[in-house]
Amino acid sequence: MIPVQGVEGQTVAVLGLGRSGKATAAALAAGGATVIAWDDGTDTRAAAAADGLTIADLTRDDAWAGVAALITSPGIPHLYPKPHPVIAKAYALGIPVDNDIGLFFRSYATADWEGFDRAPRVIAVTGSNGKSTTTALIRHVLRESGRPTQMGGNIGTGVLSLQPAEDGEVVVLELSSYQTELARALTPDVAVFTNLSPDHLDRHGGPGGYFAAKRRLFSEGGPDRAVIGIDETEGLYLANQLSMGPADDRVIRVSSGQKLDGAGWSVFARKGFLCEYRKGRQAASIDLRAVTGLPGAHNHQNACAAYAACRAVGLAPREIEAAFHSFAGLPHRSQTVAEIGGVRYVNDSKATNVDAAAKALQAFDRIRWIAGGLGKEGGIAALAPHLARVTKAYLIGHSARDFALEIGQTPHEIAETMEAAVARAASEARPGETVLLAPAAASFDQYPNFEKRGEHFTALVQALGAR
Repeated sequence: MIPVQGVEGQTVAVLGLGRSGKATAAALAAGGATVIAWDDGTDTRAAAAADGLTIADLTRDDAWAGVAALITSPGIPHLYPKPHPVIAKAYALGIPVDNDIGLFFRSYATADWEGFDRAPRVIAVTGSNGKSTTTALIRHVLRESGRPTQMGGNIGTGVLSLQPAEDGEVVVLELSSYQTELARALTPDVAVFTNLSPDHLDRHGGPGGYFAAKRRLFSEGGPDRAVIGIDETEGLYLANQLSMGPADDRVIRVSSGQKLDGAGWSVFARKGFLCEYRKGRQAASIDLRAVTGLPGAHNHQNACAAYAACRAVGLAPREIEAAFHSFAGLPHRSQTVAEIGGVRYVNDSKATNVDAAAKALQAFDRIRWIAGGLGKEGGIAALAPHLARVTKAYLIGHSARDFALEIGQTPHEIAETMEAAVARAASEARPGETVLLAPAAASFDQYPNFEKRGEHFTALVQALGAR
């Protein structure tokens, strides 16, 4: 746990008592604060009270006497579509509102650091797609290179549940727009922006608000180094805003698909090769085609961002390359779960929308595609440009028949269940083909979440291998 600094003797209110809320309450108490807490859920409040938390009804004016700050969980709206009533009350009373990310950045550095040989560093990753893979890949490379490291934020451990820093450690954080938008302190040593595509627009009041939430990671104090994906206009703008000139190597520009060889520092992937350029000259190159844990152009972009972040904290190209080869990928994200009889089986259960499914389909050729579930508004017609890669589709779940109508002449069958889809795909697949679970749909018709769907697919594939 990281005790919160600067709260000793203060009364601090916590709104939301999920994982991050409970961890925040504990870290505030460890820092000497008196904590009062509230959650809209009756059962959640009762469970928190049973754990010893002081519950105060923050919807009532008399609960706010002496409160110095309100700390809210990231999922609770604080601006759009409208502030939660408790947050609106804090605004009206002039009480500062923050979140656990802001508390982390003001509390991570301590007086103990004066005795360290190397100061700890923080790498923070944001963007629309690829955040989790990029974050996990950075952490994997650091660990394989022998650097002490922890991972948290929107992936893994909550930030205030991380352990206090040790000498030379690098903490890697995945930060969502919900987390960056409100945090009062955002001071990573290295900040990474992967890409931007429309998401959470109701929560941020439109695309401008969504980008502004991401951009705060680079403006609230400013990182020593910024790794910026420039394949979208917003990334180009952000890189330009942060740079003092073409040769300013505090900004590392990243691309998947275009060559970057200007006077500054850049990392890009083209035709399966990652290249690093500095001052107009190539500094290193990695053949990503042989890295099985990072298939497809979208993962090559993640690799470029992770490579740049690791270079920014002093790792050498060869040790980064070696670690790439041992990266297995994240569960349910283009995860190769087996190769049986020359057929590759890939679990991308997290591809719950058309954009994610398109990236998965672009990563492979000769695909036997398992898709379907609870379809989303707009259907899957946008996947048409990628269906030439599909040898046959096996459609499951609530939207199976709707999907069948949208994929035109692509060979397909209505499999209904995951068991039937895996069995049919396995019986028909030939060496060199890929059986890909990329549903392009939510899981809630047949599974409680995409993780359970991916776990079921994986178990069925592993049973095939055990025969």
